[in-house]
Amino acid sequence: MTPTIAIVILNFNGRKYLQQFLPFVTASTCPGAEVIVADNASTDDSLDFLREHYPGMRVIVLDRNYGFAGGYNAALAQVESDYYVLLNSDVEVSPGWLEPIAKLMEENPAIGACQPKIRMYSDRTSFEYAGAAGGWLDHLGYPFARGRVFDVCEEDRGQYDDPVPVFWASGAALFIRSRLWHEMRGLEGFFFAHQEEIDLCWRLQLAGYKVYCCPQSVVYHVGGGTLPKGNERKVFLNFRNNLIMMAKCLPVEQWLWKLPLRFLLDSISAWKSLFAGEAVYFWAILEAHLAFFKWLIVSRKGSIFPPKKRGELAGWYTGSIVWQYFVRGRKTFAEIVKRKS
Repeated sequence: MTPTIAIVILNFNGRKYLQQFLPFVTASTCPGAEVIVADNASTDDSLDFLREHYPGMRVIVLDRNYGFAGGYNAALAQVESDYYVLLNSDVEVSPGWLEPIAKLMEENPAIGACQPKIRMYSDRTSFEYAGAAGGWLDHLGYPFARGRVFDVCEEDRGQYDDPVPVFWASGAALFIRSRLWHEMRGLEGFFFAHQEEIDLCWRLQLAGYKVYCCPQSVVYHVGGGTLPKGNERKVFLNFRNNLIMMAKCLPVEQWLWKLPLRFLLDSISAWKSLFAGEAVYFWAILEAHLAFFKWLIVSRKGSIFPPKKRGELAGWYTGSIVWQYFVRGRKTFAEIVKRKS
């Protein structure tokens, strides 16, 4: 039987992106696929636009802005389908993007989540920051990807065109079996936004499922490579959520020594930013560290922890990309991960 696929676009004041990219999504659906917009209490004219131009489309209207994580949790609690696709509103999909991933996952029941190849919208031959050709994680919790290390995004020359298991699939275009979404209790709502898909994929792997990238499916993401200057909230969420994710998913005997090392590296980054005249980064990182301890003492019981069993982790780099990138000068995935990937 043809599986059902719910493509759910979470929108917050993104009318311009709906107007620009929704036609590509509706034009490229396949049998069994439905497009749904979940609105995170937008204050622009997004809902008016949808009513006028897409009167038959299902729209889930949330009562407030729950963020990326909470918004999808609230929306997908109201959606029944075999697969969920979490699709950013600023993504242009290509014709036939659904079928390769659906086929791969239908043929491999062990695959719990998958992403397409993600290229830049502004430079369509280069990989995009948020996911590229599948995400990896180093042993200190720093995310990188096939085709992207820190702020270096490679040109796509077909070097990562093989479907392979990875550590995490990008939340910009995330396919996941609905059964597993609910089994994993969705995204970590405490995060609000940033790194929630890495946390989910880590929990999926620990539960014994695989996470894949299927490069035969291609999308183009507007997104944003490096963090925009002066965005204290975004820096804060990234640093805080990454530390919490490590405390949740690493065995205690590992995070007890890895987190202090991360605090040291974060502090070096913070002081470097302060001396460079970017005090906003210094304060954001300091606030993130304080917020982590508050979570550890007060809020951790309400978080989603992984299962006690420990599945094998694909896409886990046992070295340090900080060392490889900043000290050894290795700027690409292939230079850092010395094996066929």
